[in-house]
Amino acid sequence: MEAWVPLLNIFLNSPVPESEASRWLHQSFSASSAATAPITTASFVSLLMKPLDAIVVDDSSSSSTRRVMYVQTLPNMVQTRIFSFLAVEHQRFCRRDLCNMARIVLSDNQELDFWVEKAAHHLLDAVSELNFEWISSLSLDSGDESTGEEFESLPGWLKDAAGSGELLPWLPISPEDLNSRTLCGDSGKNNDTLDQVAEDVEQFMDDVVEKVEIDDSQCKNDSVGPEIHNKALSLKAQIMNFESTTKVVGLANEIRKLCFVKKGGSSLVLELIEPWLADNETASVLLSQLSYGSEEELTWPSQVLCSIILPKFLVLKEPAPRVLVAATLEYCKLHQKTAVYALLLPLILNKNGINNPICDVITRVIKECLHRAHVSAFCQKLLCGGKDERGVICLPCHQHLISDEMVWTESLFNLFQSILNHNVCLTQDSVDRILYQVHHLAEKFSKSLKFGNFLLCLVTKCSPLLKSHKSLLTEAVEKTNTLLTKSILSKLAIM
Repeated sequence: MEAWVPLLNIFLNSPVPESEASRWLHQSFSASSAATAPITTASFVSLLMKPLDAIVVDDSSSSSTRRVMYVQTLPNMVQTRIFSFLAVEHQRFCRRDLCNMARIVLSDNQELDFWVEKAAHHLLDAVSELNFEWISSLSLDSGDESTGEEFESLPGWLKDAAGSGELLPWLPISPEDLNSRTLCGDSGKNNDTLDQVAEDVEQFMDDVVEKVEIDDSQCKNDSVGPEIHNKALSLKAQIMNFESTTKVVGLANEIRKLCFVKKGGSSLVLELIEPWLADNETASVLLSQLSYGSEEELTWPSQVLCSIILPKFLVLKEPAPRVLVAATLEYCKLHQKTAVYALLLPLILNKNGINNPICDVITRVIKECLHRAHVSAFCQKLLCGGKDERGVICLPCHQHLISDEMVWTESLFNLFQSILNHNVCLTQDSVDRILYQVHHLAEKFSKSLKFGNFLLCLVTKCSPLLKSHKSLLTEAVEKTNTLLTKSILSKLAIM
């Protein structure tokens, strides 16, 4: 217990507990390497999971005793910081023990503090297996040779089964599928779990966007005909005059029918109706009604989103109306991939750059509608992909509002800060692209506190990915002149 008191003091008192605790752990291991009784990470987890009897007092003032782990007796703030630290440094600890501890905390019948629950979930996500990489680490061909992994040694029963010729038949993966994946062997490259997940998610999203992409050439060269044209103009006039929710629901059904009268002409019909000109309440009702009952499960949601909501947010200059944001969030939760290509990508590629109101909308969609792995893949596509790879979806009449490249503004840096604070792990190439922009724009934003806050967040959250760029980043920070400059430089000096 005494050996870990300094670490617990860091969690209790430090303003930056994760980075300071990581530094203390590294220094402690270096200092104790030649000691007679060096500390081990296993002993710290054993301390946290030590069973204790806690007294619980209910509303009727009666008390009872229940069995809890030591970590559950600590203040909520300390628990949150410990779980966050373990998620960052999980490779130093036994993954099985961390999984068990997080699951015990989350399965506790007692009411959990919100931030403790979030941190425990984050820890469980960090140590859970996200792909088949753990299979390759078993090294069935290695015989009795040590793998060098502290916690991944091969069990004896697997060594006996290795000569049977069967590749663990109870696994949900065929030998051909396993051999076709480059997990960590033949290529000699050190691909981590996040890169593989981001690559898999990105590939899946690419497959989807090929199906939802709007064929502009077909729309431009194909006429909807006078009857459909007149009907669309009539619906436009009715939408502009909101009378009741019931009437808007009826109009939504008519719009859906009209869009599917002629296959492939729905975007032309929506351009004629111009639903983005409707007031916010009407738009929210249209969005909720048009998201269901479609025969085209992928194409239709993207056309609905980019014709009703996207044009409103592209020109947003004031905080978005609550009714519109609420409807957008509910829609994006149902159609996550559509949200990326028909809302997030076009907004971030705004020709004039994003401002604070647009940044707030994007941040809420990312935090409330997307998994962190999807956000990581989305950032990689945004930062590293070209125009064709991004697959932005919008109506032809709004393409002039969208650029092929990002316009870097203070709000854009603020957006990436929010993404990092959401515990999204960016890939190395994404961080490299951000660093290029930081170095290029440091002088332009030299007095910007938002830019300085982003740099401080970047150094705190992504320090392992920044080590090879330390001199470049230091040079960029030295060009700034804010209250945060010295703090950032001090962090870089000890990185």
